[in-house]
Amino acid sequence: MEKEIIEHGFSFNRRRFLSTMSLGIGSVALGSLLMPDLLKGGGLEEEGLAPGIPHFAPKAKRVIYLFQNGAPSQQELFDYKPKLREMFGQEIPPSVRGTQRLTGMTANQASFPLVGSFVDFKQYGQSQAWVSNLMPYTSKIVDDLCFVRSMYTEAINHDPALTFLQTGSQQGNRPSMGSWLSYGLGNENKNLPNFTVLLSRGVGNGQGVYSKLWSNGFLDSVHQGVQFSKGEDPVLYLRDPDGMDRKERRDMLDKLSELNDLSYQEFGDPEIAAKIKQYEMAYRMQTAVPEVMDLSKESDDIIKLYGPECLVPGTYAANCLLARKLSENGVRFVQLYHQGWDQHGNLPFEITKQAMDVDQASAALVTDLKQRGLLDETLVIWGGEFGRTSYTQGKLTPENYGRDHHPRCFTIWMAGGGIKPGIVYGETDELGYNIAKDPVHVHDFQATVLHQLGLNHEKLIFKHLGRRYRLTDVSGKVVRDIIS
Repeated sequence: MEKEIIEHGFSFNRRRFLSTMSLGIGSVALGSLLMPDLLKGGGLEEEGLAPGIPHFAPKAKRVIYLFQNGAPSQQELFDYKPKLREMFGQEIPPSVRGTQRLTGMTANQASFPLVGSFVDFKQYGQSQAWVSNLMPYTSKIVDDLCFVRSMYTEAINHDPALTFLQTGSQQGNRPSMGSWLSYGLGNENKNLPNFTVLLSRGVGNGQGVYSKLWSNGFLDSVHQGVQFSKGEDPVLYLRDPDGMDRKERRDMLDKLSELNDLSYQEFGDPEIAAKIKQYEMAYRMQTAVPEVMDLSKESDDIIKLYGPECLVPGTYAANCLLARKLSENGVRFVQLYHQGWDQHGNLPFEITKQAMDVDQASAALVTDLKQRGLLDETLVIWGGEFGRTSYTQGKLTPENYGRDHHPRCFTIWMAGGGIKPGIVYGETDELGYNIAKDPVHVHDFQATVLHQLGLNHEKLIFKHLGRRYRLTDVSGKVVRDIIS
């Protein structure tokens, strides 16, 4: 296959460069100056894959994002606020609440009584980070983690907040973070997609996740996330049809590629070239995906580390183990979504179950990567789309309560990938309602993630409809204090 160059989403090969430009030797000379590799062969380019060139030396090669869909309550997990217990049932002071807008679920409440966590906290590790009793496994790895307690966002409802964190915009149809990384860095493994998505569901109210969250947006479709399912076919339509063997499949793809190439030469649509590459990727994935999905070679120690549920397809534990396998095989961005964190009511019961779903496997993933020597080059992220209010939603009793959405502050943790281990960054006030120190906006977080992979968020740009777009829109700054 002829080498393809991809520039600003437009793909072309040597033949098209020479034939359509029709400028003779002068064009060849100019092309060799502008793109020195244009007339060279070999390497990934021969497979139609453009190698990524980071802006500077990266700290990380890959990302595993453990997204806790529905917004975990920071007061019950990582942001210890004893003052909330002291003020149980008292109205939140107007000076604290300020002008924070409310959701439609609490806007008509006549009272906003404060409620402290039902669960106890302790300090762990050399970092002395506070972790609740709901997270016993996470408490054992705090010295590998960087807790960011001062995240904030503008979005107050799930869909725009989730979309904002994943794509940098509260509206849909923008490229996701995984797509931007694929576009900026290229493939590390030609037999697997650059960006994969895994879904699991917890016990609580499951907020929906939609394919727009792993969309390529206006980037070439080769950068779209590939969803893996828990069924017999982890990637739909990957198998050969009944009656077709591998040779027949290869012959069919070769003929199809010839037809598509003719169409591409006539119309120049980059999506035609992208479709050719997708067919080829699917062909190679027929062998690579079953190998990655096979857990039979995992040791008993690894199964014990993640817990018995890791052998049940579609569970959070199984997806964490699969994320490690995908990442160590060169997948740039592995996105997990675990639904069920939306506890507007019955919070004590539901969050206890939800924490049990994710605690062991999340800690196991960090431990597993570390003992394999992969944590330094893999950035692991854990967190939701916003936080939870310090006051209760609905009826408050000593045994039961709920919490509404709260965009002003929430907690995430990060591990590996050049992030400082064993630190807590940012602070909230004594009631956990406002940020008191070192705020981190969603765009700051995104800029930092890109930075760890060697990408300048201000230079990772795609021109579309006359405008230059980037993941961080027109803002964002790298949070350098958390970088090793």
